[in-house]
Amino acid sequence: MKFASRVKELKPSDIQEMFKVIAKPEVISFASGVPDPDLFPVKEIDEITSKIIRQNGDMALQYNTTEGYVPLRKKIALRMKQNGVESSSENIIITSGAQQGLELSAKLFLNKGDAVICESPTYSGAINAFKSYSPEFIQITTDKNGMKMDELKKVLETRNNIKMIYVITDFQNPTGKSWSVERRKELIELSKSYDIPIIEDSAYEEIYFTDNKKPTLKSLDTGGRVIYLGSFSKTFCPGLRMGWIEVKKSILKNYITLKQSSDMHTNILAQMQIDKYLELYDFDAHIDNIISSYKNKRDKMINAIKKYFPSSCSHTYPEGGMFIWVVMPDKLDGRKVLDEALKENVAFIPGESFYPDRETKNTFRLNFSNAEESKIEKGIEKLAVVLKRVIDNVY
Repeated sequence: MKFASRVKELKPSDIQEMFKVIAKPEVISFASGVPDPDLFPVKEIDEITSKIIRQNGDMALQYNTTEGYVPLRKKIALRMKQNGVESSSENIIITSGAQQGLELSAKLFLNKGDAVICESPTYSGAINAFKSYSPEFIQITTDKNGMKMDELKKVLETRNNIKMIYVITDFQNPTGKSWSVERRKELIELSKSYDIPIIEDSAYEEIYFTDNKKPTLKSLDTGGRVIYLGSFSKTFCPGLRMGWIEVKKSILKNYITLKQSSDMHTNILAQMQIDKYLELYDFDAHIDNIISSYKNKRDKMINAIKKYFPSSCSHTYPEGGMFIWVVMPDKLDGRKVLDEALKENVAFIPGESFYPDRETKNTFRLNFSNAEESKIEKGIEKLAVVLKRVIDNVY
């Protein structure tokens, strides 16, 4: 069989493949970037689902509009307004997770050979979603405040094939970094000057551990160039696969057409489940519970890293989200370190997966959201022993 050339560009997800390894009960896993299932509102969803089927089973099990369930879109728009975005249900389309928002955005903007700008490193799922359309990736170096704007400006000044800029400004996957307000404003101005759309992936926006909540790019945008991807996967239940795109109407109509050719519409029962939960329960209190749990786990992991890791390894200190990023000495390879760590029943995700060119090897991502709190220190201590042994062998 002769497959499309795009298939050759795609790589299996290291994260999905890792699920096969971490299923073993003896493995202490810092690998999977998933929420803590103990925080899922299982009882409430059970009650809600029964109520929906009894009262509106015919609608919940039928085809629906591509844009999505209107009551849910109205509630999303209201939440976005509370975060400074002037929105309405007519600016929103419900997607099968934010991942579909990435794929549809690539389909909308990218032809073969077009360039997409991204952070270095960036979310591996976005890399694969974009690679299907054979773009050129332009990686912009980041520091603790986000993309380096001087580097970005130089690229924008010298390249004419750039079609979009993809960023995660809050508690980025994989690094856990957040952009400063100043960098966010600068990016909006550059987007305006060069008339380039920004894909703002806000999957982690609401999981913040400090009182210093920063404005989204969407709330700073006055020209309609920011395409906002939201998600309930990190704040509710990822298995429902529920996300959304918020964008001005002239662009939204294109997303509607593209989604119709993809899956017609997102699971309507799942949309109604979330809508009913938002109606009957305190969603903000639910998120506060998530924040409290993840902050405790973050603190335990950071304290263990400081206690056990060799000084030649540096790490980020996330103010929210689910991830810590570790940079090892230059000669180390995260994948080879993982091989050694698995012998000690500790897992993580090597960093090369988060670079489009896969050339940076000396990094890895740790997840704390789904780590067993009682095993965090033990796992980090075992990982530190592996790191010290590998460093001693290499140097």
